[in-house]
Amino acid sequence: MDIQDYKSWVIDFYKKRNWYQYNPFIRIGFLTEEVGEVSRAVRSLEIGRDRPDEATQPEHVYKENLMEELGDVLDNILVLADKYDISLEDILTHHQMKLEGRFKE
Repeated sequence: MDIQDYKSWVIDFYKKRNWYQYNPFIRIGFLTEEVGEVSRAVRSLEIGRDRPDEATQPEHVYKENLMEELGDVLDNILVLADKYDISLEDILTHHQMKLEGRFKE
């Protein structure tokens, strides 16, 4: 799927469910929560879970969970970019220029 098509789809999806209207401060809270869930998913993949009330799962289950959580992070980033009318292309170009300028080879 093309990222621009996905961005349009996710913005529409969030708007239809009244999830889009939250202000950026609230959206950052959602993003932070999702980043924490990514951390937990990576931990599960890298060192496992060590809670006695959690059964060990096959690796593909942990990877699927990581994919879901990364998608949640991406959605929140796309919504924030849309709220500030920042294109994905501008984000990518700006970030690439920053990294190339900072880490010249």
